[in-house]
Amino acid sequence: MAEAVGILEVFGLATAFVAADAGCKAANVRLEVFDKNKPANADSLPVPLLVCIKFRGSVEDVTAAVEAGMAEANRRTGVVQHYVIPNPTEDTVKMLKISALDKS
Repeated sequence: MAEAVGILEVFGLATAFVAADAGCKAANVRLEVFDKNKPANADSLPVPLLVCIKFRGSVEDVTAAVEAGMAEANRRTGVVQHYVIPNPTEDTVKMLKISALDKS
């Protein structure tokens, strides 16, 4: 069975680092590469950059990591959305490698 995937989208890169750190300390997970998105309505958002944190591990660990990350992000700039995918398809796993953070 494939490892679960936890996706946590937050406002801002600094919040993403703090939330990812909290998630990794709360559970036995590892991180996939972060991704970013600057939506069309960026100027109306608390922070004009959305960052997607991707955790991998067992369903229980990923769920705990997402919850810990959400708590930390909500103390700062906030959470946009979150998901736990218990048994991702191979195509979903391939998509986890995509990141726009190294692009301008």
